Amino acid sequence: MKLMRNLLIPTLTLLLTGCAGLGPQESVEGPGNAEDWKTHKAHVSEVDGWQISGKIGIQAPQDSGSGTLFWLQRQNYFDIRLSGPLGRGATRLTGRPDAVMLEVAGQGRFEADSPEALVESQLGWQLPVSHLLYWVRGLPAPDSRSRIALDPNGRLASLQQDGWDVQYLSYTEEDGYPLPNRIKLAGRDLKITLVVKDWQPRRLGH
Repeated sequence: MKLMRNLLIPTLTLLLTGCAGLGPQESVEGPGNAEDWKTHKAHVSEVDGWQISGKIGIQAPQDSGSGTLFWLQRQNYFDIRLSGPLGRGATRLTGRPDAVMLEVAGQGRFEADSPEALVESQLGWQLPVSHLLYWVRGLPAPDSRSRIALDPNGRLASLQQDGWDVQYLSYTEEDGYPLPNRIKLAGRDLKITLVVKDWQPRRLGH
């Protein structure tokens, strides 16, 4: 029975990640009110799909550059397309958490069990793709500890998680959801700037 419980708990956590408050305890600081944060987190957690277009800048040890970003998310399916950064041409990452494919212009298609492993093996970046599914909405990933600072509106101003520092520089409101539209990330010898020009969120079950 204990073994079954140990297996069921993480499974249920993965299934219910759209719900607020299931992750480990967050260390909260900053001028924002913790109750406002709980309300904001629950509201934004309703968004489990989106279409994003914008610009991305990447600084890596060997190269740096900028390009355009298109990101389609439908619950656990993602289609992320980059064009231009680091002179690699078009790059497309598609799949689900346990089956991922990377297409790189002029190099071919590659597959792996996780997006992190695939991106690191083919592009050389230790990029927390699974965490980005939460960070892009202004939420901490639910499966590890986080230290967050709130702005006066109870939204994330900054986030430290798993060796990454994420700064939320501005927000936009789309369909009643306050969502980040300018984010800076630093960690694992990478610096990334993301500017979202168009946010199209989708709500759970819609």
